[in-house]
Amino acid sequence: MTDPISDFLTRLRNASKAGQSQCVAPHSKMKESLATILKAEGFVRDVTTGTDERGHKTLVVALKYVDNTPVITGLKRESTPGRRVYFSYTDLPRVLNGLGMAIVSTSKGLMKDQDARRNKLGGELVCTVW
Repeated sequence: MTDPISDFLTRLRNASKAGQSQCVAPHSKMKESLATILKAEGFVRDVTTGTDERGHKTLVVALKYVDNTPVITGLKRESTPGRRVYFSYTDLPRVLNGLGMAIVSTSKGLMKDQDARRNKLGGELVCTVW
């Protein structure tokens, strides 16, 4: 697998569209911090870690629905392994004029675009969520 973050976002997108209650993905620190940001912003219900039958660590994300409609209506991977996208804090894009959010990888870790602007930190634009 060349892009595990894109794989994780695709798993979330597909599980959400299919009406699944949870999504299971291989664990990594970056995926876990991305999922905790989504939980803090109310896009998912819960994030836990577990193990599969072979003993590998997994990340279990409980998806959130309102009236059987998924809260996550869109996920887009912005920076890919073949094309990295970097922004300074003044140039960070607004997603749906502030209704969505962008997740930025900064020197202080992953954070949403509002926190990056507040802390005057730029970095790699990982994905956008709305």
